[in-house]
Amino acid sequence: MEVSNHLQPAECAGMEDIRREIDALDQAVIKLLGRRFQYVIAASKFKTSAASVRAQERFNTMLATRREWAKAEGLSPDAIAKMYSDLVNHFIAEEMKHWSAQLSES
Repeated sequence: MEVSNHLQPAECAGMEDIRREIDALDQAVIKLLGRRFQYVIAASKFKTSAASVRAQERFNTMLATRREWAKAEGLSPDAIAKMYSDLVNHFIAEEMKHWSAQLSES
């Protein structure tokens, strides 16, 4: 997915430019999170148990990787891990709803 930023940070002439560019980035991030959520829901049909939906080991590995990626980008690994923990826990809850609904349809 390409972000439609028009200016680099150093090219911004004022706060209006900066806010416009940040809004463009945030919109792209949210679209990507929506796409990620679609994959989470699609995954529910391949899960065989509630434990496989929760996948605690996978969750822990994912957070460790996101921490590494954050550090590589000069971001706080703690802040990124918290953000992903909150996001993925929400997605897991939604996936559980879909998984449970599929069970009741069977």
